[in-house]
Amino acid sequence: TRQLRRLRDIAENPRVAVLADHYEEDWTRLWWVRADGEASVRHGEERGPYLAALVAKYPQYRQVSPDGPVILIRVDRWTGWAFRG
Repeated sequence: TRQLRRLRDIAENPRVAVLADHYEEDWTRLWWVRADGEASVRHGEERGPYLAALVAKYPQYRQVSPDGPVILIRVDRWTGWAFRG
């Protein structure tokens, strides 16, 4: 379905957070980073420059281009943590 919950959530409240983490059994190598910001959704022709950036980074998109909307996040705050022994 194209009626994804995340798109409805952004329409209702564009404030978002994206979290990436790294886990290993060796806990001295743990880390995480979080980006807080405001999201916007691009459809149709508005997606052009963003899809071009994806194709430049990931050549496999030359054969199969993503056909859904693009979510942009204007990050206004970065936070993170890494183990420091």
